[in-house]
Amino acid sequence: MIWTWDVIRRIIEFLWLINIAFAIWTVFRSRRNIASTWAWLLVLSVLPYVGFILYLFLGRKLTHDEIFAIKSEQEELRVKFLKKQHEELRKHDLLPKKDRKPRTRHLVELNLSNDNAILTYNNKVKVFTDGSTLFDDIIRKIDQAEERIDVEFYTFFNDQIGNRVLRALEAAQKRGIQVRVIYDASGSRGIKPSFYDHLRELGGYAQPFISTSSKYWFRTPRVNYHLHRKLIIIDNKLGYIGGFNIGDQYVDRSEKFGHWRDTHLRVSGQAASMMEIRFAMDWNTSCRKSRLPKFDLDWLKDFEVKRQNNNDYVPMQIVSSGPDSDNAAIRRSYQEIIATAKKYVYIQTPYLIPEDPILEALIIAAKSGVDVRVMVPCMADHVFVYRATEYYAKYLTANGVKVYKYDNGFIHAKTMASGSNISSVGSANQDFRSYSLNFEVNSFNYSPELAEKLKTIFENDLKKSTLMTNEYFAKQSRWRKFKQYFSRLLSPIL
Repeated sequence: MIWTWDVIRRIIEFLWLINIAFAIWTVFRSRRNIASTWAWLLVLSVLPYVGFILYLFLGRKLTHDEIFAIKSEQEELRVKFLKKQHEELRKHDLLPKKDRKPRTRHLVELNLSNDNAILTYNNKVKVFTDGSTLFDDIIRKIDQAEERIDVEFYTFFNDQIGNRVLRALEAAQKRGIQVRVIYDASGSRGIKPSFYDHLRELGGYAQPFISTSSKYWFRTPRVNYHLHRKLIIIDNKLGYIGGFNIGDQYVDRSEKFGHWRDTHLRVSGQAASMMEIRFAMDWNTSCRKSRLPKFDLDWLKDFEVKRQNNNDYVPMQIVSSGPDSDNAAIRRSYQEIIATAKKYVYIQTPYLIPEDPILEALIIAAKSGVDVRVMVPCMADHVFVYRATEYYAKYLTANGVKVYKYDNGFIHAKTMASGSNISSVGSANQDFRSYSLNFEVNSFNYSPELAEKLKTIFENDLKKSTLMTNEYFAKQSRWRKFKQYFSRLLSPIL
C-alpha cells in the first residue's frame, strides 16, 4: 500500500468515526443527566483516545456490583434499625406546634421518602465559624470520650492540625476508647497509610473509603467518586457536621487563601445517632471484604423518637446523598427550600455550578419577589471550577439573584437559611459534583433560633463582601469571558 496523504486522511477519518460511535455507545450505556452526557461526548469527541483514558478514571459510573454492595449494606441497617423508628415516628405529630407549618412538613416528608431521614428532636446545637475554636472544641470532646469515637472526613492532612487531632485520637484509643477513622484517599492526598500506623498499633482502625483491597479494584472507578462527608461522632451522643476538613488551611494557616470562613455544627442529642448510622453504613461498605468486625448498632433497638417543645432543642434530619442512589436527596431538598420560599433564601457555597432545576428555582424565586442571595469566594481554589462559578454568577445576576463575592479570604461554608425556621448545614456544595458524584451529608434543621443565627452570620459576612453586578461582569476581559463559557461546558464533569 502506498501511504499517500489521501490514504492517511481516510484512515484518520475512519478512526475518528469509530471513536465517535464508541463514544456515543460508552456514554449512553450508563444512565446520567443530559448535561453530563453531552459534556462527556464533547470530551470523547474532541480528545479521541485521550478522552477514553479520562473517562476510564473519571467518567464511569459505579458498577452494578458496587452499587448493589453499597445498597445491601444500607438496606441491612435500615431494615434492622430504621423501619421501627419510621413506624414510631408516624405515631407522633411530626413537629412541635411552633414549627408545624405546611412548608416544613413537606420538607420533612420529602427527606423521609428520599433518604429514610428520621426526624429527631432533642438536639442542642452550637455553631462554629472559626477553625481554631472548632478544633479546640473537638479535641476537648475527644479527651472526654467514654466509649467510641468515629471520624469520617474528605481531607485529613499530615500537618499541625492533622497531627494534633490524630494524637488526641491515639490518646483516646490508648485509654480504651474505640476509635475508627474513614478518609477519602484523594481528598487526603499525600497521606500514606503509615500515617495511622500508631493508631492501629494501639487497637484503633483507619480505612480509606471503599477499600481498594478488593481483587476487583481495577474495575471500580473511584477516582471521580469522593467521600466528601465531614463527620465526628463521640459516644453516640455528640456529633459534628459541616464544611470544615482537618488541616492547617482550615485554621487560617494558608498563604494562598488567608482567612478561612466555614461553618460547622456541634450537635448533642438524637441526631448524633443518625450520624452514627451514616458512619456505620460507610464503614461496613468500605470494610465489607476485610476482617474488621461489623459495626454493632444494637443500641438502636430501643431508640424512640420523642418530641421536645423546648426552644433550646432543634428538630433535625440527617440527609445523605451519593452516586449509590438516584434519589438526589440533598439536591431535591435544596430545590424544595428554594421553590417554597416566601421571604428570603440565603446561600453560602464555595462552588456555584447548579443543575438546571436549582438554577431555575433560584431565578423563579427571585423574580417572584423572594430575597435570594448567594455568597461565593473572591478567589479560586480550582481554576476551571471558579470560572464556571463566575459564569453562573453572571447568569443569576442578570436574572435578579443577588450574588456576592466574599472578600475576607476564602468562604467554604455550605449553608442555606430560609423563612422563619428552615436551615441546612453540611458538606454539599451547589454544584454537579455534590449533587451526583460525591458522597455527602447535610443536616436539615427546623428551628427559628438556628435559622435566625445562620441568617445573622450571613448578614455579618455581607459586610465583608461585594455585590457582583451586571456592570462588574461587563468590565471583564473577553479572554476571561471565554474561559467562563468554556468552563461552563465542562461544568457537569468538573
